[in-house]
This record gives sequence, structure tokens and C-alpha cells, in this order.
Amino acid sequence: MRKIVIYVCGLFMVLAAFACVQKDNVNLEWKKEGQGIWKISVGKQEKVTLLSELDITPQWKAIEEIGDAPLAIDPKDVKTEVVDGKTYIRFPLDKDEKIFGLGLNFKTVEQRGRVMRLHVDHYGGSDNGRTHAPIPFFVSSKGYGALINSARYIDVWVGTSVRQDSSNPPVAKDRNTDKDWTAQPYSDNLEFLIPAEGAEVIVFSGKTMLDVVRRYNLYNGGGCLPPKWGLGFWHRVPSLFTDTEIEREVQEFRDKGFPLNVVGLEPGWMTASYPCTYEWDNTRFPNPQAFTKKMKESNIQTNLWMNPYISPKGELYDRIKPYTSSHTVWCGIVPDYMMSEAQRILIDHFKKHQLNLGVSGYKMDENDGYDSWLWPDVASFPSGTSAEQMRQIYGSLMQKVTTQMYKDENKRTYGLVRAANAGTTSFPYVIYNDYYNHHDFITALVNSSFIGVLWTPEVRASRTSEEWLRRMQTVCFSPLAMLNAWADGTKPWTFPEVAESVKAISLLRMQLIPYLYTAFADYTFKGTPPVRAMNLEEGYNMDEKMLQVSFDATNNPYALAIKKEVKDQFMVGNSLLVAPLFEGEKERKVILPKGKWYDFYTGEFAGEGEIISVSPGLDKIPVYVKDGGIVPMFPPIRQIDNKQYPLEVRHYGNAPGIYDLYDDDGETFNYQKGEFVRIVLTVDVDASNNKMGKASIPGGKNVWSYSDYIFRYMTK
Repeated sequence: MRKIVIYVCGLFMVLAAFACVQKDNVNLEWKKEGQGIWKISVGKQEKVTLLSELDITPQWKAIEEIGDAPLAIDPKDVKTEVVDGKTYIRFPLDKDEKIFGLGLNFKTVEQRGRVMRLHVDHYGGSDNGRTHAPIPFFVSSKGYGALINSARYIDVWVGTSVRQDSSNPPVAKDRNTDKDWTAQPYSDNLEFLIPAEGAEVIVFSGKTMLDVVRRYNLYNGGGCLPPKWGLGFWHRVPSLFTDTEIEREVQEFRDKGFPLNVVGLEPGWMTASYPCTYEWDNTRFPNPQAFTKKMKESNIQTNLWMNPYISPKGELYDRIKPYTSSHTVWCGIVPDYMMSEAQRILIDHFKKHQLNLGVSGYKMDENDGYDSWLWPDVASFPSGTSAEQMRQIYGSLMQKVTTQMYKDENKRTYGLVRAANAGTTSFPYVIYNDYYNHHDFITALVNSSFIGVLWTPEVRASRTSEEWLRRMQTVCFSPLAMLNAWADGTKPWTFPEVAESVKAISLLRMQLIPYLYTAFADYTFKGTPPVRAMNLEEGYNMDEKMLQVSFDATNNPYALAIKKEVKDQFMVGNSLLVAPLFEGEKERKVILPKGKWYDFYTGEFAGEGEIISVSPGLDKIPVYVKDGGIVPMFPPIRQIDNKQYPLEVRHYGNAPGIYDLYDDDGETFNYQKGEFVRIVLTVDVDASNNKMGKASIPGGKNVWSYSDYIFRYMTK
């Protein structure tokens, strides 16, 4: 009898062990979703994913226009298994293959050789996966990418782990005798660990990496199209400013001739913040509707700071309390944005106190992290969503709810947010943070283009006038150009010795709005990032070299090599290459992709598929234009308004050019009903190098912004 019991117990143990393991690729089906897109389901799918709650509609027609592309990997080489309630996914890596993406990183562009835990958090200075947008999407230089669609903290080993069953194992070396011994042997796999019994994987292919990124963006609904005013210049005022002080500041911008389209109000606009009431403080703003109306009459929009945590002092508290977390943040209750009841209550409150009073949008703060004050992973939410999943998608949910609120009113909005994840591409929000390293800000700008989010290297403060100007130069070539003076009251003219140069670059930002607005339209309709990494540019080929670091028994005992990456130049729109300088730099090297490139300011030839050294002086940020590039520009206006302006159409180089200039009303979603125009700007060049420009407007189409087209041929 005892032997039978032992046998039965042993049988149950074997069955239990078998049940907790799904062997490699058992019943793994690759389902083709559309051209160049496949979906894989591994194990038991979770109800809540990164995409499941965002009501995303893929842009299938635009995806088809990219054209189909074969899968760049053999499905048999993608391995999956579920063990002990966790899902393991493994992709193969070729020896020279590069991996990009995997979150909004601030120090690295090419991610091979890294170990990360993708976890929404405030960026803490290290590319370890904890960041504002830890999107588990990677792009391979082979021409494919994959999204791990799981709202969990995901561990990833990017070519760092060496398996015994490797197809291309590294050769074991003796550190005592082999000079080329390395602490990081070659690895031929990219591995993910998801703490759940299953996960969905969406794979994207493309003829180029840019096509992969475009397909990913279009699958997520296409990029956002901000209102035209959103591309103007923003200024956030000190936290406790009153309506009178803001009006005085707006007048000062006007008097000094500085651009200004958006005023941002910080925590002091509310009756209470940290936690928040979302209600106007009537001592500082006795008539908020009259205030926003007066701003709009001056062509200035109002953007309000907020965080998600609700104060007991406001009228919202009792209504929303049944739909909040078990834990508080700064003694404020945490709304469960997963619940339709909570969303309805919040929207009603936002409409009553902001939207109906003329507020144009939000800056949504503190929805990202610091474990010591955010809700812990032991917290519960009434929707049943785990605290971990809520952490990963909370910023995404806030974006969805507020975007839809404005869309219901047929008004476009544009704002700032501290947390995002996969699926937020179509939401009109730009990520920002409190980290303030200028070099790293540009690296983040580069990385944002791989993962379907926008980032701004906002300007807050500087130690010197040189740093101030250099920061202003880079922010004016970003998705959102903003000075954030909430803490110290800085102004664009804070450093008088560079005030005119700051004014000039700010006005150049305004001049470029036709070009930038078209770049965003291409983001919306074609999935092309408006600001993108050089690695996504055709003809760019700069291998990241490995720099051998000398042995140091304390600081680098394994003499680990580091990558020399190009992470300080980027593309804006179709034709502009921007190469910032930083404080203390008098010259820099610029890598020009294949083809001829020309100086933006002069039209002079700069180089062709080569590395050039430039010394532009303090007043200019180096910018280059492709041969045949067309850049449409406004006059140097201070504000975006409803007027038509003559358009200067600049042409560079000696190759013929064509440019599909985009225009619509700049404010509503009527463009989704076909109420927009593409004005075809062409420049023909004959055998004698004579140039002839033409603007072709489709018959029966409205033009909202342009009264005339003046062609200027920059290259003689």
C-alpha cells in the first residue's frame, strides 16, 4: 500500500511538473494580421495588455501602401516556452546584427550587449530599463521588429546570455594567456522573460528599418497630428503666478518680439496640488473663463499642469473614491482609469473646470515613478487590474481618456506627459522629465523615433549664456519647443548677451512650422517619425566601433569595451539633418549620409557621404539639407493664427525636387473626413542648371494657411 501511495504521489509530481512547462514552440501559430505583420500567442493570454485598453485602430490601408515584405527571420528560430508561470521568448541574433529601441533610453542607441528590466519609472541616470516609456519593442538591422504586448515588468537580455545549445557559440578563452579574452563573450540570442503564463508577440517586417518603424506606428493608429498652435513656442510660468502676472508676462513677450503660442500653468493654478483638486484657485484666478478667453484673443492657448492624485479638499473626492486604489499617493486617492465609471466622473469634472472654460490641454505629471511614493505592487484596484500592470499603462490610460475628451468636442489638443508605453503613438502627448543632461536629451530624441513616442529636450535653466543658447537651439528642432520657468522664472532673454540669438532661433522655429506640420502629417498618414535617428535614414552607414578600455583593478576590472555611438545628430522631416553643439564645443564632426548635402543657411555644398568638421560659431546650430530638398517656410511670425501667409519655398542643391506640402484647418479632426490638401511643390532643373518652381493645388481643395508661393533657390 505504501508503494502505491509513493507511486501515485510521484505520478502527480511528474504531471504537475509537465503541466507547468510548455515546451518550445508547441502549438505556436504565426497568424498574419496584415502585410508585413504577424501575431504570435504564447501560453495563456492575459486580459490586460499594453494595447488592450487603448481603443486603437490600425491604419490598414496605409500599412498596405508600404508594401509587403518577407519575414527576415525563420519562425522556427523564435523559441518560446512557459515555465513556472513565466513566459520565455527568444529571438536569434546574427553576428553583425544591431538592435534598437527597447524603451526611451538616454545614453545608448544601439542596445546589443545590455540587460534591462522594462519598467515605467522616472529616469534615474542609467539605461537599465526603468524609464518613462519602457516600450518592449525592438527594431533589428535585419529588417524586422517585434513588440512583446504584455503589461508586465519585462526582463530582456540583448545579446548577453550564452546558451549551451547556441548555433554559434563563442570560443572559451583563458584570461591568463589570451589577450583578447572578454567578460562579455559573443551571444547569438535576444531573450525576454515575462512574469505571466503567456504573452502576445507582434512581429513587423520591412525592406528597411524605417519601414519596420512606420508599420509599427501605423499599427498603433498612426502618429498624432497636433494642432498648428502646438508647434509654436511654449512658455511655462512660475507656479504661483496670478492671472495678472501671466498677462503681464505675455505682454512682455509681445513687446520684445519673442514668439509665444502656449502658456503653461503649473501647480498653483489649483486650489490644492500634491494631491490635486483640478479646480481653479479663485484668489489667483477669480474668473478663469475670462482669463482663457483673453489669452485666446491674443492667439495664446492655455495648458494646465496636473498629477493623477486627488485631494480630499475638492468636489471630485467623494464621487471618485469608490473607484480608487487601496493605497494613496501624497495622501491623495488614486483613480482606477481602467473603470468606465471612473473615466466618466473624471471627464465630467475636467469638462466642467477646464475644457468648457477654454483650456487647450494638459501637462500630466507624476504618473511615472519613484517607488518610494507611487503605489506599491501590493496595491489593489477595484477593476481587478494588478498594481504592476497599472504601473505599466497608467500614463497610457490618462492619455487615452483626455485625448478622447477633446476629440468628442472636435478639438485637437497637444500636451506633455511623464509616462507612456506601446500604443500611445496616436495620442497627442510629448514625454518630458526632470533629468537635465543636455547630451542625454538629444540621445533620447534619437531613441524616441524607434519606439513610437515623442520627446522634448525642454529648456529650464543654464549656468552660462552659451549653454542657454545651445539648449534653445536644440529645443527649437524638437517635437515641442518649450521654456519651462515654473521654478525660477527664467525668460528667453534671461541672458542679455545671447537674447537676440535666442530670438532668432525661436523665430526660425516659427518659420519652419509648414515643414514641421507636414512632417507630422507624414507621421499620421504614413507612420514616419517627424524626428528620427540617423540609423533610419537612407544612405547612412556608420558602424558603431568598440573602444577597448584599459584594465583598471578598481573601476574596470574586466576591461569592458564600450561602444562609440553616433547619438548627437538626427533627421527632422524628409530633408533636414540637425547636428547640435553643446556648451564648450567650438567645432564638431557631422556624418553626412550618401548623396550631396548643403548648408541650410547658405545653400553652399557641405559634403557627400563623408564626415565633415564644422565650426559654425555660437549663433548657429549646424543644419544640412539633402540635394533636391525643399523646405517651405513662413515669414518670421510670432504666433500661429488663422491668417494666410506667403510661403517661401527654399530649394537646395542641383537635383530636381518634389514636396507634398500638407495643410488643413489646424484645429479640428475634420482632416479625418478628407478635409485637407496636399500642395505639390516641384522644382525642375534643366541641362543648364536653370531651376523652375511650381505649386500645384488640387482642384476644389481649400488652402487654409498660404497666400502665395515664392521659390528661392539656395544653391547657385
